[in-house]
Amino acid sequence: MEKQSKIYVAGHRGLVGSAIVRNLRSKGYTNIIGRTHKELDLTDQAAVRKFFEEERPEYVFLAAAHVGGIMANSIYRADFILINLQIQNNVIAASKETGVKKLMFLGSSCIYPRMAPQPIKEEALLTDELEYTNEPYALAKIAGIRLCESMNLQYGTNYIAVMPTNLYGPADNYDLVRSHVLPAMIRKMHLGHALEEGKWDVIRKDLNIRPVGEVNGESSEAEIKALLEKYGLKQAADGSVVLNLWGSGKPLREFLHSDDMADACVYLMEKVDFKDIVDARGQKEVRNTHINIGSGTELTIADLAGIVKETVGFRGKIEWDATKPDGTPRKLMDVSRLANLGWRYRITLPEGIAGVYKDYVAQQAGK
Repeated sequence: MEKQSKIYVAGHRGLVGSAIVRNLRSKGYTNIIGRTHKELDLTDQAAVRKFFEEERPEYVFLAAAHVGGIMANSIYRADFILINLQIQNNVIAASKETGVKKLMFLGSSCIYPRMAPQPIKEEALLTDELEYTNEPYALAKIAGIRLCESMNLQYGTNYIAVMPTNLYGPADNYDLVRSHVLPAMIRKMHLGHALEEGKWDVIRKDLNIRPVGEVNGESSEAEIKALLEKYGLKQAADGSVVLNLWGSGKPLREFLHSDDMADACVYLMEKVDFKDIVDARGQKEVRNTHINIGSGTELTIADLAGIVKETVGFRGKIEWDATKPDGTPRKLMDVSRLANLGWRYRITLPEGIAGVYKDYVAQQAGK
């Protein structure tokens, strides 16, 4: 990529997309374009084709996706497969039709089998059953990987796919239904700490910024307490607060800061082409050319909760509801392929969570 090349970041306001934009700008790229959902509905094939024909981007980061945590994936199964297939098919097809030089497709570590050998190598794809709770989303992302590979093989395009581990960072989704585990913990413990401190101004400000259904900062204390209890926060008569979290807390997970993820993505777009991956592997049948992106380190969900609790200052008790699904027991990415290409993560998890929570509090304060 040249510094003046026209680069389209699909999903430029999201967790990953916004981080990619920050990284590109920090490295001197000056011609970055993006569209909000209101400006361009990526599920609208005709609108996407018109955008590509008019703008003619040279490089594309496909970071737009319909995402959510275990609760949302369990409830909105059809949405997660249909919307994601529409988004990626439209963008990848339009890229081919308008001569995009290079495209990066961003997937997810949930593409791998539930019981894949750990740490998970790229070759584990499609070797066993997927985790049921997020199977529709995973299938859409697998289709995206195969579409990129097939485009490259049939048309000679240069599309590469990367599979990030669990991500967190600025611009994360803190919705209590659709958020992933880490931002959900941060918000719940932030609200729980305010509740145990009796800081209703903090709670009301939080709910004014991010209302939950019909409940916002103008709702009554009884309505707000009922909402908090629905999402696991219950206050006892003595003022202490208990936080109930889904699952046993035992599953092992890996996390990567979105700024590290973005740095890896830009690094690969600058230095690695599809043919380099194929040549390095010497495959007779070309498949699984995607690249895992992660830290290569893991911890239990319970230990993660402990880090968040200490960072936020929440003093309440954490209880685990083992009747709720845990998801995949362990999910650690093998990042040796990425390491061999010359990239390694920099932001530690405690450091990253501290920074994210600082940003969250600053946003509450209107800074």
